[in-house]
Amino acid sequence: MTRSLLIAPQWIGDAVMTQPLLAQCQQRGERLTVAAMPWVAPIFEAMPECEEVLVLPFKRGALELYPRWSWAHALRGQFDRAYVCPNTFKSALLALWADIPTRLGYVGEMRRWLLTHSLANPSRRERPSMVAFYAALAGADHFEDGRSVERSPKLVVPPHWIQSALSSCKLTPQSYVVVAPGAEYGPAKRWPTGYFAQLCAGLDTTVVLLGSAKDQVVSQEIVNGVEALTHGASSSRPQILDLTGQTTLQQALALVAGARGLVSNDSGLMHVAAALGVAQVALFGSSSPLHTPPQSAIAQVLWLKTQEGYAGDVACSPCFKRTCPLGHFRCMNDLGVERVLPLVKAWGV
Repeated sequence: MTRSLLIAPQWIGDAVMTQPLLAQCQQRGERLTVAAMPWVAPIFEAMPECEEVLVLPFKRGALELYPRWSWAHALRGQFDRAYVCPNTFKSALLALWADIPTRLGYVGEMRRWLLTHSLANPSRRERPSMVAFYAALAGADHFEDGRSVERSPKLVVPPHWIQSALSSCKLTPQSYVVVAPGAEYGPAKRWPTGYFAQLCAGLDTTVVLLGSAKDQVVSQEIVNGVEALTHGASSSRPQILDLTGQTTLQQALALVAGARGLVSNDSGLMHVAAALGVAQVALFGSSSPLHTPPQSAIAQVLWLKTQEGYAGDVACSPCFKRTCPLGHFRCMNDLGVERVLPLVKAWGV
């Protein structure tokens, strides 16, 4: 049996989108171990194809050559093949220093000589979906044949994770909606805070706000906005449970798995919900659902480029910028609550 090590991406959404690659490799008889940074490791713990998760002890963005060499040296002789998902030089060094004979990855940061098999990065104009991008590391011939696994990522959250997370929040399954207002890449991917507040105020159910510590300011603005819209009247205000920055990723996975549905920007939790088969509304502006779609049959994507009845000009979308380069942010500002609220209410909330 081939012993394979997958060096994981560092973004939650990208981590989710490697699952079809793992499934394909397992189908070929490979035994899979994943090396992941701690903030994405729980994603791989929710992948049955992964037999072991090695948590990388390095700091975000740090080179740390000696710690990397020491960590990799301890793995010598344990693996036959490495899939290097990040495009960084230092991630490819891990595979080399671990003395793994077959090392596959994209060309990336001047690292062709570190890899035994390298793929050219696709151009920006011909971007495949990220699922296809990672699956190509297994070889297109294997992924396209009749034996290949389904392309859509799948996660399996252990029931005890869900029970523990819901119990700690005094929630029951399907009794709440998750709203994830953040987007790690930048504000150009975020639906306006005021719109999220209007959406929450229009729901007759518990709303759980999820995100990282970086999203706490945005979440507090939503809470304040709901209070202002309901004029402080608690009888007409939905229960808002703001857990932004207060959960581990494992707890966030469990809370999404137990929810009636999720509303989010193009973010990591969007991909989590899709992989868990949870109903969702995904809001796109500066990025493209052609490149990073929520791969779920029940996901509903709102992108003004494809919305019927929209007569405005969003030819600039997708720009893939962190902030709107033109200043009008029309791709999100023109995506009104009236387009989103009916889709969420259709979940019976």
